[in-house]
Amino acid sequence: MATSLAAVGSGLDIPTLVSQLVANERKPVADRINTQGTAATTQLSAFGSIKSSLSSLQSSLAALIKSADAPAYKTTVPDGSGFNATVVTDASTGKTQASAGTYNVEVLSLAQSQKLSSGAFAADAAVGDGTLKIAWGDETLDVEIKPDSKLSDIAAAINKAAGGKGVNATIITADDGQHLVLNAVDAGTEGTLTISASGGNGGLSALTWDGSGGGLSQIVEATNARVRVDGFERESSSNSISDLIPGITLNLTEAAEGTTKTLTVSQDNSPLKINLQAFVSAYNASVNLLKSSSAYDATNDKASALTGDSLVRGLQQQLRSQLSANVVDMKALGLAIGTDGTLTLNASTFDKAMADNPAAASALLGKDGKLSSSLSSVLKSNLDSTGTLTQRTDSLNKQIKKLEKDLDDLDARMEKVSARYTAQFTAMDTLVAQMQSTSNYLTQQLSALQQAKS
Repeated sequence: MATSLAAVGSGLDIPTLVSQLVANERKPVADRINTQGTAATTQLSAFGSIKSSLSSLQSSLAALIKSADAPAYKTTVPDGSGFNATVVTDASTGKTQASAGTYNVEVLSLAQSQKLSSGAFAADAAVGDGTLKIAWGDETLDVEIKPDSKLSDIAAAINKAAGGKGVNATIITADDGQHLVLNAVDAGTEGTLTISASGGNGGLSALTWDGSGGGLSQIVEATNARVRVDGFERESSSNSISDLIPGITLNLTEAAEGTTKTLTVSQDNSPLKINLQAFVSAYNASVNLLKSSSAYDATNDKASALTGDSLVRGLQQQLRSQLSANVVDMKALGLAIGTDGTLTLNASTFDKAMADNPAAASALLGKDGKLSSSLSSVLKSNLDSTGTLTQRTDSLNKQIKKLEKDLDDLDARMEKVSARYTAQFTAMDTLVAQMQSTSNYLTQQLSALQQAKS
């Protein structure tokens, strides 16, 4: 229809003309909105990166605080000592009850589990039926044995009833036949088994043990572990003893009565050093990101996403001020501030400082430390849900949404402009067509008059 309109009257291509006029009217407004939108999106991305970097710094600081307030310890045991030792740390607090010191340790005996064995039976021989009552400690277990049960059937019935507690049964096939072997699950005398039989045909009496005799034979006697530390003796049903030396678990591996070995417990600064180096790396990453996000390239006259931004300048100043206020204490621990504002850690200086004064780290880097407490507050005030970075990113998101709405509104307005132009040009074209028609009529009339005169 537009084409037919264009062919009448003025001969103009109205759709193309309207499209060009609308595009020219739309362009400056759309360009302004898009420019603002691009700037806001770029800033939002930059602040997102800054927020992520500072969050990593906050996490590394939290780990550093935890390790500074909860010193780690390590154990040293000579080879062939018959034991090893581990430091026990509370999983929730990261702290240990261990303290530096030396202990003279002598392993007198190891804890072992009781083992009982039956006589030989043919693989297909029916042993007996009835009830086996197995007891250990304060526990008892009744195992029903069906008639015509073979030794393997009895072992399976015991294991099913026990469910891994107290006793487990196995079958050993030797030259003379099959043997039922009962192993006490719990080491030490507390796991000692007693077994009695009742009911049935009496065949189960071959599988009894009253503590000193019976149908079964005792292959291994249950014994407790015995260890002597600094002359004080301790007996345990387990070879792992965790309540003898505070914060230390002794794992006994070999008895060596008469041989004393020295266990050394000393402070281990390596976890703290690792967390401190991670903090330094996270801090430097944040400093460098803030710098690059707000830099200005004078050579190419090019600004960065956040050049001149007051919030970025404020963040840079806050980070610098925390370090500047503690430069002396930091230097004593091997921390130095470079001319570019980044941190370095001198490992040798740190090791010496910790050897001379182990409490120095907590005083500077602990929860209530001079540097960590104030820096934690700075990061919290910027990263919290109501913090400055959140407020800025929320503001940018709102700005972007408004600009998107502005574009939608512009498109809606341009549709109305397009309709108005189309109506105006169509009316003009119609008028031109009418005028041409009138002109043609008048021309015909004049021509007719001239012919009549002649």
